[in-house]
Amino acid sequence: MPVRTVSSKTAIPSQSKVKDNKIHPTALVDDGAKIGKGTSVWHFAHICSGAVIGENCSLGQNVLVSDNAILGNSVKVQNNVAIYGGVTVEDDVFLGPSCVLTNVTNPRSQVVRRSLYEATLIKRGATIGANATIVCGITLGKYCFVGAGAVVTKDVPEYGLILGNPGRLKGYMSRHGHPLRFDDEGKGRCPESGYLYRKSGDEVRCEDLSEEAPLPDDLAVGSRNYEFFKNA
Repeated sequence: MPVRTVSSKTAIPSQSKVKDNKIHPTALVDDGAKIGKGTSVWHFAHICSGAVIGENCSLGQNVLVSDNAILGNSVKVQNNVAIYGGVTVEDDVFLGPSCVLTNVTNPRSQVVRRSLYEATLIKRGATIGANATIVCGITLGKYCFVGAGAVVTKDVPEYGLILGNPGRLKGYMSRHGHPLRFDDEGKGRCPESGYLYRKSGDEVRCEDLSEEAPLPDDLAVGSRNYEFFKNA
């Protein structure tokens, strides 16, 4: 089935200047949804009225973005992910296949809590692995990395690596997704980028590039897989 390029007049009438979105013919985009330019919405996705999606995002098959959910720019959402109202996803976040986001801690079918959704914030550059569950009302720090199948119930620090059920902090990951090994001075270097990171207490910062800055072009495309750098 072909992918059509649509304008605001056909797919998102509330957004007057959006061009060059790719919306698959099976996807449903409700009036009142806002989608930035360059964003692709694939098979059987549903973007609800009131959803806000930034530029250059990719939303995979069977993705739901509910009203009052917000996605920043360059967000990659893999297949079978539901992003409910109350969830804010900042720029450059990766949401892995079938990961679960929630918005009520104590749901009951008999009790209506539509006005009581709990806010969840997923900050810039974070990764959530396949089948991980994020319990609502928490903040996932910039560039944190949640492993596949983890269940996250507490705030996650920037660059923090969370594994298991319940999810526990097992270390820290670089912006390129490699474990950081810190020396006695709290210094660690990413084996792929060569960037230096510094750890002080539970706080990790990149010394060579601002957390808000994009990666330079020569580091924005991987050249070797994870195994190559594993023992570097």
